[in-house]
Amino acid sequence: MARIEFKQLLDAGVHFGHLKRKWNPNMAPYIFDEKKGIHIIDLNKTAVKLEEAAAAMKSIARSGKKVLFVATKKQAKDIVTQKVKETGMPYVTERWSGGMLTNFGTIRRTIKKMATIDRMRTDGTFENMSKRERLQVSRQREKMEKNLGSIADLTRLPSALFIVDIVKEHIAVAEARKLNIPTFAMVDTNSDPSKVDFPIPANDDATKSIELIVDVMIAAINEGMEERKNDKTAVDEAPEEGAEVEAEAAEETPSAEEKA
Repeated sequence: MARIEFKQLLDAGVHFGHLKRKWNPNMAPYIFDEKKGIHIIDLNKTAVKLEEAAAAMKSIARSGKKVLFVATKKQAKDIVTQKVKETGMPYVTERWSGGMLTNFGTIRRTIKKMATIDRMRTDGTFENMSKRERLQVSRQREKMEKNLGSIADLTRLPSALFIVDIVKEHIAVAEARKLNIPTFAMVDTNSDPSKVDFPIPANDDATKSIELIVDVMIAAINEGMEERKNDKTAVDEAPEEGAEVEAEAAEETPSAEEKA
């Protein structure tokens, strides 16, 4: 796993925190200094925490489990959508619907309803509906797609969450904590890092900072999935234990000619 360089963090502006008056005292261990009323994040500690988070994220991906990315703020949503989509992991970038985790059964029913509407379009049901009915159903489908489309393939609760800005996504954080789902998150100087399992002290407002941290997480996921793929290939190619024993027995057993 590639180690993130201090200069990369610096160039991306990961060290810029919020105004001093907006700080959360629990972030004190991760604050290096204060300049012109703005807190400066200690990038050495960011690098350590980022490496810890990446190692854990890689392990989750290697086990074949799903990580749900949550980023509904303007600066982050496009970055997350573009980068996470390529991994096949679920993401929420429009709006966090309350109960998305704690009331997952209801969410699954909504997803099934989307699938039902999709079938209606292909089995001829739509042709037997009035224009107004088709329009209403289509609008309903679009609304569900906007809110839940990216998690349509999520058949069970995710094994972890990655969150950009835990202040904005406080409902998602609370639901994950209630269900004991591990959380990874960018925590700015106005955040409480004790609310997440893998806090990454970082500027969660600048696009370059968000992109860099997300890139590291995506790289860890891809590495984990690649190792999982290689593990499965190795297992598939390995001869069965019984076949090995039979082969060894055949080699050790003398032929009829040898006995003669």
